[in-house]
Amino acid sequence: MEFTDRVLTCSDCGAEFVFTAGEQLFFHDKQFKNEPKHCKQCKAKRVRGGSRVRPETRTNCSQCGAETTVPFKPTQGRPVLCRSCYQQQKLQPGSVPVAEPSPVTSPVPISELVPEPQGVEGN
Repeated sequence: MEFTDRVLTCSDCGAEFVFTAGEQLFFHDKQFKNEPKHCKQCKAKRVRGGSRVRPETRTNCSQCGAETTVPFKPTQGRPVLCRSCYQQQKLQPGSVPVAEPSPVTSPVPISELVPEPQGVEGN
C-alpha cells in the first residue's frame, strides 16, 4: 500500500500539521483505526501534563448553604460541601475516614534485615 504525506488540523490549537507517509505506515502496521488529532506540540503538552482545564461549577454547600465552586459537576442526591465543612466533616469521629498517606515503618530494625558484609579471605 502506498502512503503520501497528508495535512491534518490539530483539534486543540487548530494548527495544520503533516501526517507523514512513514507515520501512516506505522499506524497501518499497528492497525490503528484513527488518525492523529493533535500536532506534536499539543501532544507533548498533554504528555507533560499541560494545563488541564477542569470545569468549575458554582453551587451551594449542602451543610452551611454558602456559595462555593467545585471542580466537578455535582450529581443529584449527593451532598456537596464547601472547603471548611469538608474539613470539619473529615475531622469528626465516626465520619468516613479520608485516607492519609502514612510513613512506612518496619517493626524490625533495618540492621537486622541486612546481613553484615563478610570479609574477603586473601591468598
